[in-house]
Amino acid sequence: MNFLNLERMIPPVQSWSEFGISPSEISPGALMEGLISAQLNPIHTYSTQESFVFSPTFSLRIKTIGFGNKFKAMRNLKSYTSINASVQPLEASKEDQFNKALPSKEVLELWRNADAVCFDVDSTVCLDEGIDELAEFCGAGKAVAEWTARAMSGSIPFEDALAARLSLFNPSIAQVQDFLEKRPPRISRGIDELVKKMKARNTDVYLISGGFRQMINPVASILGIPVDHIFANQLLFGSAGEFLGFDTDEPTSRSGGKAIAVQQIRKANGYKSLVMIGDGATDLEARKPGGADLFICYAGVQLRETVAAKADWLVFNFKDLIDSLE
Repeated sequence: MNFLNLERMIPPVQSWSEFGISPSEISPGALMEGLISAQLNPIHTYSTQESFVFSPTFSLRIKTIGFGNKFKAMRNLKSYTSINASVQPLEASKEDQFNKALPSKEVLELWRNADAVCFDVDSTVCLDEGIDELAEFCGAGKAVAEWTARAMSGSIPFEDALAARLSLFNPSIAQVQDFLEKRPPRISRGIDELVKKMKARNTDVYLISGGFRQMINPVASILGIPVDHIFANQLLFGSAGEFLGFDTDEPTSRSGGKAIAVQQIRKANGYKSLVMIGDGATDLEARKPGGADLFICYAGVQLRETVAAKADWLVFNFKDLIDSLE
């Protein structure tokens, strides 16, 4: 190893503080020992970058539903940003699950020949968990985030977690609209290119989410995904704009709902092969008989070890999926 390559592998002095290390504590010998160890036990990383893309402003649409004065509100947005860079070392104990980062021949064949691809939205297509962001905006971020972590790990029924999280802050329609104006969605790097690639191959693309249509419709518009290709939850409001709950008729409002949505999509369109991509336990559930043939765990935002361990393929960057189609 020459000194030029060594220099490129060592973070600049000002960045050591990010790791909780004082520059005075680092010796050349320790650096070399660490780099040699890294060669023997590779450190997997993923990187991303920040950028801004602007789309047209869309108008507010209020739709009366069912009975009384309940209605649904949808607000499309103006802009989105891409993910920030991060680096995460892997422990040796995780070696087996990370072998999933090298897809088998059968997995690659299924991916390349899929008739349809279904994407999770929160922490997959978008960088954030939408309900966490809305809760933080309304002053209940920490408590709601704890519930989200439990829901995504599969340790609690999704419908219970969803109701509990919403009850912590009961967002009004005015708060939702204000949130959408001030907190535009952040899109994962490479997803727009991947969706375009899918369309060029005549592969249908769907968004399946436990999040809310109020936040997902604008994302779908940016990516050019039809509204009827969205399966997500819906916030309900009263005539005065007060929070009433969420539409329990949506399949994604409960545990196993994504599997049901995928099964409905497949049956309605007669797809021979379908792929599900996401980061959570509810996404993994979609790989059931009559549902997804393949589950790809996307860990570019959140790595959920129990989900990654059961995935057919683990990726940290959408570019890996794009390149595999060449």
